[in-house]
Amino acid sequence: MNYIHFCENYHCICNLPLSLYDKGKILYSSYADFLPFEPLAVHRLVFGEKDWDFCVVGSTTMYGCITVKGNGFRLILGPAHNVPVTESILRDYMHENAIPISFRDTLTRFLQGIPMISYHLFLRHLDFLHLCLNGEKSSLMEQFAWEPEEKIKGLAASHVEANVTAKEKQILHNTYYYEQALYEYIRAGSPARLKAFLDSASDLRLQEGNVAETPLRQAKNIFIGAVTKIGMLAAIPGGLDVEETYQLIDLYVRQCERLTTLEEIGSLHYISAMDFCKRIGDHLAPEGLSKEVSLCISYIRSHTNEDISISHVAAHIGRSSSYVIKRFKEELDINVGAFIMRCKLEEAKSLLTYSDKSLAEISSYLCFSSQSYFQNVFKKKFGITPLQYRRQGT
Repeated sequence: MNYIHFCENYHCICNLPLSLYDKGKILYSSYADFLPFEPLAVHRLVFGEKDWDFCVVGSTTMYGCITVKGNGFRLILGPAHNVPVTESILRDYMHENAIPISFRDTLTRFLQGIPMISYHLFLRHLDFLHLCLNGEKSSLMEQFAWEPEEKIKGLAASHVEANVTAKEKQILHNTYYYEQALYEYIRAGSPARLKAFLDSASDLRLQEGNVAETPLRQAKNIFIGAVTKIGMLAAIPGGLDVEETYQLIDLYVRQCERLTTLEEIGSLHYISAMDFCKRIGDHLAPEGLSKEVSLCISYIRSHTNEDISISHVAAHIGRSSSYVIKRFKEELDINVGAFIMRCKLEEAKSLLTYSDKSLAEISSYLCFSSQSYFQNVFKKKFGITPLQYRRQGT
């Protein structure tokens, strides 16, 4: 097979970004016409240990990685998003991939030119690519970190059976308490707890009203109502951005309308609930921390490529520097300046491992006063020099 020709054609058909690597050497990249470099997240997938993977960077950016059996080529699909690219997403993407501010306009045009796609459909693309490249059916949902496919189908079957029973026998609704518990678990932002709840509820005979003339239309109408209520009663009260919530509801409704089986709609119920729950969790403060300290931490982590100080952090939450210093000491037992340095050094480790940036470039990107100062504080923190750390990872 001519793999480069395959990638070129696939990119032309769906307009999703593609990259092809052979033992770390790039053979093809649809980025080439837009960006002079590959994003850092691509390097993590290329040099990672898993042969076939799906990951989400932050809460919105999706990547997939497929290893071609026989020759070890790695095809990277992504980035892709299931919501419009906002200023926040753009800023996070630049930070995650260590992209200089000078590329902001070019990157904006590149990301906004990628079509929106749901988690569900993105995974289908990966499934199809795996079939084309390796000639075998993949266990798609087993690669989806939230739940194996058989578990999802079990939940879907139980839910669909309840719908059909309600239609045929006109049984009164009994979903109220189940739904209230569901919203509570989603609002809590813990996918693990939500999964446990859904597992425990998989044998319930949920009885919903008759809202359509056919089982398929019934399932779609129920899904549309469910995902809307999840957004309004769980996601927004849980702290998710209002516009992001509405965009997700719209996306999942469109995805549902394209489905043709009850099992697929049932699976989408599960995926959408877990998606909202994970996004809320990404926005929540770590357990035991105040909202103000959590906001400070988020600000620091997303601005490590800037010369930030305690005064910048304090201004972000509208407090004094002395107040922020006191809160950090009480809740984290660490000085704010030390925490800023810790975050910069942790990002330096990632850049040393997954990028080919020189020590001087990393030092400049993370706003150290000099390369020698960067090397000194890195060795003091980790016991080895940045160059030694990079060699250990190769």
